[in-house]
Amino acid sequence: MRSTNVLACLLGALILWSPPGSAQDLAPPVAKLPTAPAPVPAQSPANDAATGAGTGTGTLTRQDLAAWLDGFMPYAIGRGDIPGAVVVVVKDGEVLLQKGYGYADVAKRTPVDPATTLFRPGSVSKLFTWTAVMQLVEQRKLDLDADINQYLDFKVPPYDGKPVTLRNIMTHTSGLEETARGLITANPDDAIALDDYVKVIPTRIFEPGTTPSYSNYATTLAGYIVQRVSGQTFDDYIDQHLFAPLGMQHASFRQPLPKSLQPSMSKGYKPGSDEPQGYEIVNPAPAGSLAASGADMGRFMIAQLQDGAFGSNRILQADTAKQMHGTALTILPPLHRMLLGFYEEDVNGRRVIAHAGDTQWFHSDLDLFIDDGVGLFVSFNSPGKEGVAGKLRTDLFKRFADRYLPGPRPEGKVDAATAKQHAQQMAGVYEVSRRANDTFTSLLNLVSQTKIQADGKGSITVPSLKGLGDQPVKWIEIAPYVWRDANGSDRIAAKVVDGKVVRFSFEPVSPFMVFDRVPWWKSSAWLLPALGIALLALLLTVLAWPVSALVRRHYKAGYKLSGRDARAHRIIRITALVVLATMLTAGGTLLAMMSSLDSLAPRNDWIVHVLRLLALIVFPIGAVVSLWNAWVVLRSPRRKWAKCWAIVLALSCLVVAWVAFAFGMPGYSAYY
Repeated sequence: MRSTNVLACLLGALILWSPPGSAQDLAPPVAKLPTAPAPVPAQSPANDAATGAGTGTGTLTRQDLAAWLDGFMPYAIGRGDIPGAVVVVVKDGEVLLQKGYGYADVAKRTPVDPATTLFRPGSVSKLFTWTAVMQLVEQRKLDLDADINQYLDFKVPPYDGKPVTLRNIMTHTSGLEETARGLITANPDDAIALDDYVKVIPTRIFEPGTTPSYSNYATTLAGYIVQRVSGQTFDDYIDQHLFAPLGMQHASFRQPLPKSLQPSMSKGYKPGSDEPQGYEIVNPAPAGSLAASGADMGRFMIAQLQDGAFGSNRILQADTAKQMHGTALTILPPLHRMLLGFYEEDVNGRRVIAHAGDTQWFHSDLDLFIDDGVGLFVSFNSPGKEGVAGKLRTDLFKRFADRYLPGPRPEGKVDAATAKQHAQQMAGVYEVSRRANDTFTSLLNLVSQTKIQADGKGSITVPSLKGLGDQPVKWIEIAPYVWRDANGSDRIAAKVVDGKVVRFSFEPVSPFMVFDRVPWWKSSAWLLPALGIALLALLLTVLAWPVSALVRRHYKAGYKLSGRDARAHRIIRITALVVLATMLTAGGTLLAMMSSLDSLAPRNDWIVHVLRLLALIVFPIGAVVSLWNAWVVLRSPRRKWAKCWAIVLALSCLVVAWVAFAFGMPGYSAYY
């Protein structure tokens, strides 16, 4: 394994973070979860693939769908150590099938009831917030293209004079950096009121309307605007204007859940554990606090598929629904785009609008085949081992489409010489737009940069593009600067300026995230190995301190240095210890905080204050002291190896300081 890969693994172990809403690599299961009895599989997933997935092997009827799901779901959740799941399929304005699999409560052996068992669909909640916004737009109480400050009781600063609009927010192009503080907690005492949450404004890092960067904060701000403009609390507004007309009696944004719904709530489970976790409090509530049964999510899908109509009731006028479903922001054609709240997830040549969602324990997906009148919703109550729930929901969606709504995958071809040239142009290191840019968590950007490699044959290879632990994916060029997954239908597309690739994205994240080239001074290509060597040099210096003392004691040898040389020798060892301890403590704290979202609560702000102040003091002083030490040693009669080591230590402290300041570690603010 190359040294840079080894270093990435070491640093990853130190400060690895899976962003909120993504699957995480976790320890193997400690207990095998039972799965509920299920019908004998009519066809296993393996057989389904072998007998012609992608060619329309089934007819979308209740009977065929039930048999197919009964072959797929029990097998999938059993292998993935997922306690329970719910699947709902609607077609032509009716529920075609809704089924629960496994358990809502493992200890009590309570099966999942699709009609009443509540799941947490995470960011699928955003679709309700966006629908509420569109209701107020059609009432002319909101303007998608107006400065949002006219609806607020505080001010969101403009970026180079350009304000944020609701259209920017709904297309995730508000330009706000990622935040994690107070995201999710299991402790009600750590709940943050909506009014307080939105008034801590993230830094603007992109011009509005130009760069997709998924933002929970921006969605929460939209929910706050709904609350202010409607004159109702956000929860009351959703209850009255969405849940009531849809007859959603097993749904709520309220936290904690109303007592009447608590007995119906599915437990959430850590991977491989049958110990239920506490009810998650999502502080950016409009962005992810919904709890709902599968049946109620089916009602919402039917209304969206019927342009806002559900029976005799409406949640949107037809023209408003069509505007919501069909107004797209094109950033990197021909990739999937953001609509007004929904995002495109086209498959098999069919138009699909969708949204996925994740909390720590629940993982969900909602897909609407908008021109076919078909909707699919799935939710799992555990990530499963190795985060398999995220892959299962994608697999279910694609297998469902291949079986019941088949069509061609993207094809095309470029000549070999062009393919090689474009692959070379794509090669390089990139950083994702959804990131913290200048806060304590920015250090994570160092280990999350994406490296694209040209294989010399006209294809590109992207290690772990679709998730941690995945194998590198090979992409073949099917049109100028457009590549397709060699084993699938997802695509990569690039933006080229003056013959240089400056940006790319890939499906399915292209609607809400892009990847830009990393400036040289922040590139992990040299910073990771440099930082690894620097930390190793500091560690060896610290270890040499007691070792040399023990050796001198054993051989009864005296300390040979004196005067300024002796003073510099002692000071640089202390400096190496303090610099190393500060970096490792900061990295370890960051790892611990991101491994348990409960630790991101404001009650732990003092830890961030202390660490950022230490970084502000320790790293610059360490760099100055190391340079002074090198100057002293180089002017002394000491041996060449001592002089070389003094230079190594100076460079090491400079590299650590460089990394710290480049990735926002020093400071005081506990905002992150």
